[in-house]
Amino acid sequence: MTAMQKLYLLVPLAPLAGAIVAGLLGRVVGRSGAHTVTILGVLVATVASALVFVDVMNGNTFNGTVYTWATVGDMKLEVGFLIDTLTATMMLVVTFVSLMVHVYTVGYMADDPGYQRFFAYISLFTFSMLMLVMSNNFLQLFFGWEAVGLVSYLLIGFWWKRPTAIYANLKAFLVNRVGDFGFVLGIGLVFAYFGTLDYAAVFEAAPALAAAGTTLPGTSWLLITVLCVCLFIGAMGKSAQFPLHVWLPDSMEGPTPISALIHAATMVTAGIFMVARMSPLFELSEAALSFVIVIGAITALAMGFLGIVQNDIKRVVAYSTLSQLGYMTVALGASAYPVAIFHLMTHAFFKALLFLAAGSVIIGLHHEQDLRKMGGLRKYMPVTWITALIGSLALIGTPLFSGFYSKDSILIAAGAAREAGLPGAGFAYFAVMTGVFVTAFYSFRMYFLAFHGEERFGRQHLHRGDHDDEEPSADHHHGLAPGETPHESPAVVTLPLIMLAIPSVVIGFVSIGSLLFGTFFDGAIFIDAAKHPEMGKLAALWQSFGAANERPWHMALHGLVTAPFWLAVAGVALAWYFYLKRPDIPEAIARRFAGIYRLLENKYYLDRINEVVFAGGARLLGHGLWKVGDVALIDGVAVNGSAKVVGWVAALIRRLQSGYIYHYAFAMLAGIALVLFFFLTMPYVLSAR
Repeated sequence: MTAMQKLYLLVPLAPLAGAIVAGLLGRVVGRSGAHTVTILGVLVATVASALVFVDVMNGNTFNGTVYTWATVGDMKLEVGFLIDTLTATMMLVVTFVSLMVHVYTVGYMADDPGYQRFFAYISLFTFSMLMLVMSNNFLQLFFGWEAVGLVSYLLIGFWWKRPTAIYANLKAFLVNRVGDFGFVLGIGLVFAYFGTLDYAAVFEAAPALAAAGTTLPGTSWLLITVLCVCLFIGAMGKSAQFPLHVWLPDSMEGPTPISALIHAATMVTAGIFMVARMSPLFELSEAALSFVIVIGAITALAMGFLGIVQNDIKRVVAYSTLSQLGYMTVALGASAYPVAIFHLMTHAFFKALLFLAAGSVIIGLHHEQDLRKMGGLRKYMPVTWITALIGSLALIGTPLFSGFYSKDSILIAAGAAREAGLPGAGFAYFAVMTGVFVTAFYSFRMYFLAFHGEERFGRQHLHRGDHDDEEPSADHHHGLAPGETPHESPAVVTLPLIMLAIPSVVIGFVSIGSLLFGTFFDGAIFIDAAKHPEMGKLAALWQSFGAANERPWHMALHGLVTAPFWLAVAGVALAWYFYLKRPDIPEAIARRFAGIYRLLENKYYLDRINEVVFAGGARLLGHGLWKVGDVALIDGVAVNGSAKVVGWVAALIRRLQSGYIYHYAFAMLAGIALVLFFFLTMPYVLSAR
């Protein structure tokens, strides 16, 4: 094993070692020992990921087996790594954001009795995500896929004494099982028709399978389309795409640090990464790409609308995540896979920043999360204020901020897909353009309600004694006492905010040229340029901005005169007017359009539909199978019925057992007489015929 291969192993194993020490030896090492060992493990992984990234940038890649787990016939079940530019990018993003979350957790969870357990979970989460993105085969991909789902279940339900937390983690687990069912079917089809689970072998054989027009047995459906759709259904669960998005807002029941980790760099990005990794398969099916782009468009627009009516600061950011995941999915459907990964990267920084800033606000307000009880926090929490502003500006795509470069690239790619005639791309372009205004409106609604305007905190106070039956935590709704003022969070909380604010500003500017228009993703992501000219249009526009070192500046200047910029400005201006100047207008609109408001407030009633139709239907089916199948048929007919028949026959036969010898002798004589009669009369009967 070479030195670089050992470095590859170090990246996932360092967080795993920290998780094992904090989880199994938490009482021995104590609170400081738990956070020290886990932070050290993720720091080692971050440094190692940076070294791997530099090595990959120098043209060194790796695709090989690390460990053979089992051999079944001709199939080998292996643990292997595929280290290329796509993997290296994901490794660096995952480890850096995870490191910031680990440091932030020291301050945020300081009073929580489950301190060591939480650090063990988030380090294990980081390990699981790293194993997912570093895999070179579908088996290891599935292992990481299910591992992040399992750990997210543990983290969302971290405060297990709260019924809402238990409901939320069960919901997340079950909804992801729906998506994972499709994912397993997709992997099963891969193995059934390709005979291997290795990425490279599958990608090499796929064009021939698609060219042959192979269909799913018993149907006219192209096999490659069914395979891609099944894989994408798995992505719909993990990356929370409509209608499998319902678990993500409820995941806010977990502590804020894990909300940031789930929503920014792990789990929800797994589906986006997987589709980009499977680009050689998706490029073979236009129908699958249409399905992807339509689902992404629905998610981007519909979830943005829901962000407008949320009053919980964390839920606003959660619905923002859903909408931005929809943008990434639109890019995937438009075959602009590098753009989707680019937005995944920029989004990871500013979304983690926004979640951690929301957590800082919650700390400063003594665990209050309701935006209606905030306001005027700018002068009390200056660091949180400026970093939240930076995150919001990046989110809405302000020129020169990171989100501008990635989001505008998605808009251009969607427009190019529409011009190329991809079915569903027209609707997707409308959705993402409308979403620009919606994103700006709900983002700055949150920002203005929290940091500007009238001070609304300290008016209602809930004493800690009202929550004595629950775990003490930073996410419990207590609020400030009357006359009490907010306070800035400690340095251990604000330092990660500052560290995340820096890439939220500059990462798009410094990396757009190499990530999107250089040869960075060559060999890692496949695009059929003849079928999908989206990236070609982006490249032509990029070239038109002049010299390479000037293009990011020129692109930002060009952005000032484009429709998306003015849509964002309109959204910010309307939010300012509605929530700082005329707060009576939103209330009047809510009353005037009460039906629409209720629809949004009840999240399109999808939770209710799931509870009544799917959960209720499952319970009804189970009740029917119990009463009819189990009680009536199995117990009543098969088990109890057969017992009754045996009992009836036995009761009848008992009457023949009198116990008198002469009865038995008479029965024997009668039997002999019948046998003799049969043998004596049978010849005459046969001769008569």
